[in-house]
Amino acid sequence: MKTFALTAAAALMATTAFAQSAAESTGLNSVTGTPPKTEDFVMEAASSDMFEIESSKLAVERADEETKAFAQQMIADHQKTSDELKQLVEGGQVQATIPTSMMEAHQEQLADLQALQGEEFTEAYQDAQEEVHEDAVDLFQRYGSEGDNAELKAWAAKTVPALEHHLQMAEELNAD
Repeated sequence: MKTFALTAAAALMATTAFAQSAAESTGLNSVTGTPPKTEDFVMEAASSDMFEIESSKLAVERADEETKAFAQQMIADHQKTSDELKQLVEGGQVQATIPTSMMEAHQEQLADLQALQGEEFTEAYQDAQEEVHEDAVDLFQRYGSEGDNAELKAWAAKTVPALEHHLQMAEELNAD
């Protein structure tokens, strides 16, 4: 099974335009510690921010008070990172496109949350926050240490501590 996975991974990497995106979207880059391509990083970071903001807006409406306070901070902080990323791209420092909608996985997670109410919603939101912040910390660490665009790399590295703090907060919230 391991040989098959390595063979499949090698096949995915054979086509550079598709391979990096496939390797990133399948999690292979995360497992191997490979930094994402700039376009992949921008797409994933923007999608994650969109998910954070939209899911947290739901939490402000549906969750308990402690979770609402966390959600309000997520809205503010992720709007800030969205604005910063947008400025880097629109200012010409980063050659990429800011997506106008979330990646499919984030859209599905949001749809799942939209279907829930009460304690079920709160638990699912808290779980999702922990999961997306684990992914974001990993993504930003990999790009911040070895990304190929100097300005974006510096921004990603500068953003990691805030994301780590969000992850810690999500873990504590989820532990209650």
